Amino acid sequence: MNATPIIGLEVHVQLLTRTKIFCGCPNRFNPDQPNTQTCPVCLGLPGALPVLNEEAFRLSLRTALALGCRIAPFTKWDRKQYYYPDLPKGYQISQYDLPFSHDGVVEIGGETEGDVPRRLRIRRAHLEEDAGKNLHDESGRGGDSRVDLNRAGTPLLEIVTEPDLGSAADARAFLEDLRLLLTDLEVSDCNMQEGSLRCDANVNVRLALDDGGTATTPIVEIKNLNTFSGVEAAIEHELARQIAEFQRTGRRFGDPGAEKETRGWSAERNETFAQRGKEEASDYRYFPDPDLAPVTVAAEEVARIQERLCEPPGARRRRFAGEHQLSEYDARVIVSQGRQFADYFEAVARACGDAKQAANFVTQDVLRELNARGLGIREFPLTSDVLGGLLARVAQGGITVKSAREIFGELLAAWSARAEAAEDGADVDVGELPGEAAIERIIAERGLAIVNDEGALEAALAAAIADSPRAVEDFRAGKQQAAGAIIGKVMKQVKGADPKRVRELLLKKLA
Repeated sequence: MNATPIIGLEVHVQLLTRTKIFCGCPNRFNPDQPNTQTCPVCLGLPGALPVLNEEAFRLSLRTALALGCRIAPFTKWDRKQYYYPDLPKGYQISQYDLPFSHDGVVEIGGETEGDVPRRLRIRRAHLEEDAGKNLHDESGRGGDSRVDLNRAGTPLLEIVTEPDLGSAADARAFLEDLRLLLTDLEVSDCNMQEGSLRCDANVNVRLALDDGGTATTPIVEIKNLNTFSGVEAAIEHELARQIAEFQRTGRRFGDPGAEKETRGWSAERNETFAQRGKEEASDYRYFPDPDLAPVTVAAEEVARIQERLCEPPGARRRRFAGEHQLSEYDARVIVSQGRQFADYFEAVARACGDAKQAANFVTQDVLRELNARGLGIREFPLTSDVLGGLLARVAQGGITVKSAREIFGELLAAWSARAEAAEDGADVDVGELPGEAAIERIIAERGLAIVNDEGALEAALAAAIADSPRAVEDFRAGKQQAAGAIIGKVMKQVKGADPKRVRELLLKKLA
């Protein structure tokens, strides 16, 4: 039976503001001190009046524009009525019929040969307040449930896609890129373990029937997915479950008893489970919030924010593959480290004139050092100009790649020594960063400049061949690795010899 997945996502993003969306309470993750970041406004006490956090709205505008959304010149606030223990007001301030943004579009995929980019429409992005958090005793001993309202009133951006995703893998890829985009925009930390980024997935399947017709299974909303692997696994399971359910019952979307359903996800059992029937908009009894003024957005403000947006991760990977001729793997590794790391790579590539060499160094040497030292790229002691200058010497034939790595290590070691001395109280300038002078000094002291004296190379090679009869015999017998012993002797005798050039001369002599 041919099955076409129909998948849409509702992504909830907590925004990086200092205070909550409608009051002055701190907006920070603080599970160790429950119910200490509350006030009459976020508790919904009588007479308390909300006031909109301008920064939350500005961060939301930035995100919506980065998703290609149209910005509404006029937007209002609505009360979404429902009761839950972690919602003390009995309603959530949200947006219903006039969200501040709508009708966006992003592209996913298209980064490997033969993979065509797919358009994913963004239905809307709207701003609302988060609820608190229910804490349940999961020991199985029948303990109490508690409520922590520290999170109540946190600014929450909800991003709703159209059901354009055709696979669980595409859903995961979109979420991974969205997380990168949000952190690049500096609108959220997207810490999924703390609930800063979580997702609901709406899933059903269109089936091609043997009689030539089609049938669509009832829509299921899988709630509160908070890992990328969990999103992919939950959707995969739900697609298979719905197909099996249709084969067993024949129930279709719209049939009596086949209403929308909300299900949870158990990673331990690797299955979804029924929770409740899905509410409709009428169940929430939306009406305009009488305490909050509508917001108007000037076209000039939209244009100003638009000008400062960063390049989306997917677009940057595709550009790296085209403009810099990087492999799909290198482009993905570089972009996945965030905007500042990708900016660093591009600056190194410009400075040295060899993007592939720059990619090799930043994905291997630089990334290894950042991880080992616990540094971000902003704190890395070798600036892009310095590393670019070092790699330019390789591209211009001044030093070998091996020598560049030796210099790279020496520069970092010198910087680390100063840092350790400063920690011990020595009077040193730990902020002094390695530069061109240090590179030239190391090249001169260690004799790392490539020797282009053909006469010296020829003489050293002749001596090495004469001193290595067994290696010569093995090489002529077809053992290519035997050349390494001869090349090594030349390298020891002629400091700065280019092993590639030595090999070329050796092959010519032994041909």
